Amino acid sequence: MRKKILATTAMAAVAVLALSGCATGGETASEGSGELQIDVPDIAMQEELGDYEGEVNIVAWSGFVEPAWSDAFTAETGCVVNRRVAGTSDEMVQLMRTGDYDLVSASGDASLRLIAGGDVQPLNLDLIPNFGDDIVEGMKGQIYDTINGKSYGIPIGRGANILQYDSDVVTEEPTSWDVAWEKDSPYAGKVIAYDAPIYIADAAVYLMAHEPDLGITNPYALDEKQLKAAVELLKQQNEIVSEYWSDPAAQITSFAGGTTVLGTSWEVLRKLTEDDRFKSVLPEEGSTGWSDAWMLAAESKSPNCAYAWMDYSSSPEVNGAIAMNFGMAPANAAFCDTSEEAKAHCDYFNATDEEYFKKVWFWTTPIEQCIDGRTDVTCTNFQQWTDAWLSVKG
Repeated sequence: MRKKILATTAMAAVAVLALSGCATGGETASEGSGELQIDVPDIAMQEELGDYEGEVNIVAWSGFVEPAWSDAFTAETGCVVNRRVAGTSDEMVQLMRTGDYDLVSASGDASLRLIAGGDVQPLNLDLIPNFGDDIVEGMKGQIYDTINGKSYGIPIGRGANILQYDSDVVTEEPTSWDVAWEKDSPYAGKVIAYDAPIYIADAAVYLMAHEPDLGITNPYALDEKQLKAAVELLKQQNEIVSEYWSDPAAQITSFAGGTTVLGTSWEVLRKLTEDDRFKSVLPEEGSTGWSDAWMLAAESKSPNCAYAWMDYSSSPEVNGAIAMNFGMAPANAAFCDTSEEAKAHCDYFNATDEEYFKKVWFWTTPIEQCIDGRTDVTCTNFQQWTDAWLSVKG
């Protein structure tokens, strides 16, 4: 199981992004995407496929590249798959910058770093036939991997950061995140929270609903005043938190052992507890979430094998197998119609329910350009979020 952890290193490449336009905004989380206009390295897009190079080197989350699929791919194309499992987004960025890897299964908290750093190249979607009508609309053209009208990512899967609770203790289903944020929560001292700077966005989502005068319209676009308000809320929550988690196994143990009775979780973690008393809900304020995509190295030594893998792994069968193996909503909705088991999986993870995902703000690297469209202020970048998170944790 991966740990999508944002490390505490500075992201210099992102910090120097220059403003060259505005991102389009929307009224809901998933509609808050658009074609982000920023200055990025001008890297050519591959125009046509050539001969396969014989191998492809992939950095991926655990469970994304398994022998059952890679062996079949090798038999079909002759491209041997060399997999390197990474545990954090920061590790993925570092590995991609070595020049030793062709593909990465990047989350939205790493995508802009890779694009801004010139580490990945724009993709020719015409060379990926399985990227077609069956890819769910909510994973196309998103702000974290579509820059200046160019696509840099092929969707793999997505998930929401939901409110999980122990129904033996929390006997009435919560409708709001207030039970996890307010100091008078009846579950004070039994609340678990995610341990990463990107968790600041969760506080921002709550403030969007409860303190509208702050003017937050995108939780990843915070000016200094808005960031300060989010930090104050996080420090307030710190007083009622039982523990912070980054290791999924530790989070499961915390719930199972009774140390925690509610808090932020991934949908798959509730399933993995294998105990019916643990339930989850997407509260009325909405939530943050994550979306993963294949990204191709700018200096890939095996771009043809890499394109072949992106197409192969985007097929309903393989994309669905990845989604079921990891525990997330697949990108290819056609998988949901392949079997009763597939349908049940898609229903559990709300795979084709765009109304559900309209309430989810997918992780996006905070940068100085305000991606909510504001041009009269400078927004805070990831380094500032990292410093702020350290102040929350003490």
